[in-house]
Amino acid sequence: MIDTNVLRKKIIDLAIAGKLTDHTSGNASEELDKIIKTLNNSEQRYISDDEKWISIPSNWTWGRLVDLTTNSSLNDGDWVLSKDMVSEGPVKLIQLGSIGDCEYRYKGFKYLTEEHFNELNGKQIYPGYLLINRLVVNKMLSCIIPKMNGILMTAVDVCWVAPNDELYNLEYLMYVLSSTGVQQKVKELGHGVTRFRISKLNLIDIAFPLPPINEQQQIVDIVNELFIILKRIDDLQLSYVADYESLKNKAIEAGVYGKLTKQLSEDGSADSLFEDIQKEKESLIKTKKLKKAKGLPTVEEGEEPFEIPDNWKWVRIGEVFTLQSGKNITAAAIKNEADDDYRYLCYGGNGVRGYVSKSNVSGRHALIGRQGALCGNINMADGDFYATEHAVVVYQYANTDPDWAGYVLKALNLNQYATSVAQPGLAVGKIEKVLIPLPPVEEQKRIAKTIEDVLAAIDMAG
Repeated sequence: MIDTNVLRKKIIDLAIAGKLTDHTSGNASEELDKIIKTLNNSEQRYISDDEKWISIPSNWTWGRLVDLTTNSSLNDGDWVLSKDMVSEGPVKLIQLGSIGDCEYRYKGFKYLTEEHFNELNGKQIYPGYLLINRLVVNKMLSCIIPKMNGILMTAVDVCWVAPNDELYNLEYLMYVLSSTGVQQKVKELGHGVTRFRISKLNLIDIAFPLPPINEQQQIVDIVNELFIILKRIDDLQLSYVADYESLKNKAIEAGVYGKLTKQLSEDGSADSLFEDIQKEKESLIKTKKLKKAKGLPTVEEGEEPFEIPDNWKWVRIGEVFTLQSGKNITAAAIKNEADDDYRYLCYGGNGVRGYVSKSNVSGRHALIGRQGALCGNINMADGDFYATEHAVVVYQYANTDPDWAGYVLKALNLNQYATSVAQPGLAVGKIEKVLIPLPPVEEQKRIAKTIEDVLAAIDMAG
């Protein structure tokens, strides 16, 4: 199993050290001076080298929550006694257990009447506020309140921060509070044995890296994008607990089934792409660059193996690709190393076999292994190369993405269509009839990129 929590911590630490973004604009020190002046805060206090726990980019600075906020934008929750609570009411008390590590946990609420809320002179907080749990178990936790109805308040061991997009990015503050450096400072400044907590005064005095406001948003966007990938991995692991290779296969299936990408209206429809493919193939047939293929059965209603997005289309492999078997070449014609005469890679059913003196394929294409134990094996080849008789070259049309083609073929488990003889083999005519889901070209590219990112994350964790 992949420990995605370890990866999340690493991503946050890299992000707030400035390792995931370019530092091309803005001066955080000047911005912080303006913030302090705008808020009428005291002059920015000196931050010693002992407080600076990492190196930061030259246009960043070190800041504290006390520099960025006032009592009206950062404060503690209210002191509420158990006897003051009711079973139902209009005022929802967000409890400590609902504050997760950069995520809100739906743990339910305690309730107050509105009359008692007013008697307490309670502070109303709102969706979009940052909550910080100062009662520390393993680490100090923080999250942003999601959309919800009702009058919201929180408990005294919770510090809240109101959003102010002109002064700071609240999500960036959430991530920086979760970082290893801040968490270490919390352990140093906290107190208590049975109930370890950090006071609000100590919390808001912890120094942390502060980028320019525009770069704060860039960091948030990158971290969120990477966390989405990790969430996909989490979902895959929950539904399929197995070894890494099996997990990779499930990731590929999820991608080519449309489970990992959004469908965008600007992508158009697969129907339009399908027409473009047929026109290109017809043009190649007319110029005798492509042989006319036998007609394939139409896709009947109810034949589809699963549901696909509305702008996708079910097609047969032979309708959108041309499958061409490689050519025979003797072992003597293959060398282990490249030289002036032998410079083209030779591909068989299991990938690269060596170098040859000529090529019979150009471009980037998926290759299908067609014989023996490697029957149905999918590899990608690029450039000028030679495909042997053990490989089937997959030619694509109308800018269809070759990497997507490789992934969709991998998801099919083509060896199930092999002949059941002593030496298994795949017949091109049989493969051509297999159904595949066809997305628009731009989504094909997003699918290939997303699958690539997920597989890279799996490898990194392994």
